[in-house]
Amino acid sequence: MNCQEVHDEGPPAWREADCFEQSACKQRTAGLPVSEGAPAALPREPRVVSSKINALVDEIANLSLLEVSDLNWALKKRLNIPDAPMMSPGMIMAAMPAAAAEDVPQKKTFKVTLAKFDDTKKIFVETAPCTMKEDMSKAEAYELAALLTKAGGTCEIA
Repeated sequence: MNCQEVHDEGPPAWREADCFEQSACKQRTAGLPVSEGAPAALPREPRVVSSKINALVDEIANLSLLEVSDLNWALKKRLNIPDAPMMSPGMIMAAMPAAAAEDVPQKKTFKVTLAKFDDTKKIFVETAPCTMKEDMSKAEAYELAALLTKAGGTCEIA
């Protein structure tokens, strides 16, 4: 069974997909090496381009911005290249603080401190401020703070 027969047996999505296995099969049947192999050596002398390419570069460099936009559109259409959204430097900078905020670990334990209390209420504390409880979950800390506030105290959660 050859590579094409294997791909033809699968569901339609496999047959239509331009997957790695298909391209490897095509390379094998075309006699091309499948593995990457050793990287090619970098050229030692400067790259020489043809006069045709130099003429194209000169012509493109002399185009107006509207003509460059038209050229860009025409090349994308001819070469079937999809439009890719480009991020402006401002958008990149705006995205950076959001990423930095995601890296900050969220606090997992809290402590409740009684900052002050009403002397007329019966709270079994001699002085304030004092730490009432530490290493609590956020929900537990807010629950304890609500109870102390109801009893006449002023709490801080840290």
